[in-house]
Amino acid sequence: MKTIRFAATAVAVSIATLLAACTTMGTATSGYPTLNGAKPLVIGHRGASGYLPEHTLASYKKAIEMGADFIEPDLVVTKDGELVARHEPNITATTDVSTRAEFASRKTTRKVDGVNETGWFVTDFTLAELRTLRAKQPNAARDKSFDGQFQIPTFREILELAKTESARTGRTIGVYPETKHPTYHVDAGLPIEPRLLALLAEYGYTKKDSPVIIQSFEVSNLKALRKLTQVRLVQLVDADDVDSKGNVTLVAPFDKPYDFAVAKDSRTFPDLLTPKGLAEVKTYADGIGPWKPYLASAAHVMGADGKPRDLNGDGKITDADRVALPPTDVVKNAHAAGLFVHAYTFRSEAPGLLSDYKGDPKAEYKRFYALGVDGLFSDFPDTAVSARDGK
Repeated sequence: MKTIRFAATAVAVSIATLLAACTTMGTATSGYPTLNGAKPLVIGHRGASGYLPEHTLASYKKAIEMGADFIEPDLVVTKDGELVARHEPNITATTDVSTRAEFASRKTTRKVDGVNETGWFVTDFTLAELRTLRAKQPNAARDKSFDGQFQIPTFREILELAKTESARTGRTIGVYPETKHPTYHVDAGLPIEPRLLALLAEYGYTKKDSPVIIQSFEVSNLKALRKLTQVRLVQLVDADDVDSKGNVTLVAPFDKPYDFAVAKDSRTFPDLLTPKGLAEVKTYADGIGPWKPYLASAAHVMGADGKPRDLNGDGKITDADRVALPPTDVVKNAHAAGLFVHAYTFRSEAPGLLSDYKGDPKAEYKRFYALGVDGLFSDFPDTAVSARDGK
């Protein structure tokens, strides 16, 4: 199993240098070490999902109000062929479907990316049925007081929201759809891509400068899309976890694009981030969307007993007990290949912030802006915008 390894030297100096660089990057529109020198984009991850139930019109609107440049809907397909926004085909965790007696018989087990999942799946519901459900906050650590208030939106409604809010705010609000589990949807006879392109064409979103970016963890669908549209495409890059030394770990189905697994292609996600892999990605995509440890990872401090030390003394071992490692060359190599870099996912909860950031989520944003990321996905877009614009 392949992993990316990171040197653990000069950590404090590296972080201090990067954060200092952030304070001297110049104006809000220039001076950033991005691919084209523009200020990095803030992408509202599933909307403003740190505050409201994800993938709801309310969450997307809040992200826009907080200054997000793009809103990000994950797209899945209903039984009757409608594009809707949910994080996964399995809607058990993000809706109240498990409490609805009328849908009890729909509970089933399906294979998603080679793994059996049990629950309720969008592909078994018509849009009308789906509209009777209500969204809920899947993260137990976040505010659940808004559960049950919002419907599942269609992609058309999201495009309409972006259009309306662009007119209201006087700035262009982009839409950044992800095709969720393309192979799963093809196997279900409900491919995402033709539906997505048809709807984008209705709105005139067919060019490279259209306010749309399409992303996917799979490769073959992006290659097919490249032949059909000029809209910007992004290759997402996943992994399973990070070990105590800061090495990215790979466990199926997070070790490689699932279409690679189906085709018995031995390459893994890290292979896409080598200079050779990036050169290939450039033939069909405009950018990469890597999990942020690929750009700069972190390690636990090990005690004499060989176990990670509880640096903050809260009795738990979390990312807050890790120390940052020097950055990799992924951003530099991607830019050299002509690819922009949009990293994911940035959050504000204390257990997810490295000890170096001392509980300040802005410190993490500033570090990655200084690394030269061209954009990032945030559950808390107001914090991302504030860190970027010095507010």
